[in-house]
Amino acid sequence: MGESGWPSRRGGGHGDQREMGPATAEQLLVEVAKGDVTAFERLYPLVAGPVLGVVRRVLRDSAQTEEVAQDVLVELWRTAPRYDPAKGSALTWALTLAHRRAVDRVRSAQARDDREQRFGAESGARDFDEVAEAVTTNLEREQVRRCLGSLTTLQRESVVLAYYGGRTYIEVAELLSTPLGTIKTRLRDGLIRLRDCLGVA
Repeated sequence: MGESGWPSRRGGGHGDQREMGPATAEQLLVEVAKGDVTAFERLYPLVAGPVLGVVRRVLRDSAQTEEVAQDVLVELWRTAPRYDPAKGSALTWALTLAHRRAVDRVRSAQARDDREQRFGAESGARDFDEVAEAVTTNLEREQVRRCLGSLTTLQRESVVLAYYGGRTYIEVAELLSTPLGTIKTRLRDGLIRLRDCLGVA
């Protein structure tokens, strides 16, 4: 076997097939299975064209078509020992390899594209949005915390209980043991100060 998986130029131990009469593709593939390089050289022109045609129909890309077709012919050499003439012709065997390899290439390319799109969506826009939202939320919380700190104790407790704790005015008044009117006034004044501090129009 030479570079890239191709058989090297050496005898296969079964004589030179060119000295024999015409052989069928099936007979040649059987000899290829035994390591006969000459048989492979004679088989090549019989299957190369049909293999290229099948791959081209699946891929529709000339550069990839030639590459995959070469891979198929290398695979044909390597898998020849598994060929059984009783189960089909040599050409059918070669074209099955070609179709399978071409479909694998399409699926591989599609899977790669899907991964890239998924990665782009997850680590690009979505992650950016999530990080931006988290940063904004944290900044807003920090600003609210700072602004709440500028209120009087009663204003701050009233605002927190009413607007963050979901309490009614009456419940806030009862919890703070403060007259309802005072609570309403403190809430109003506190909200005005919060609005000014947060820059809300």
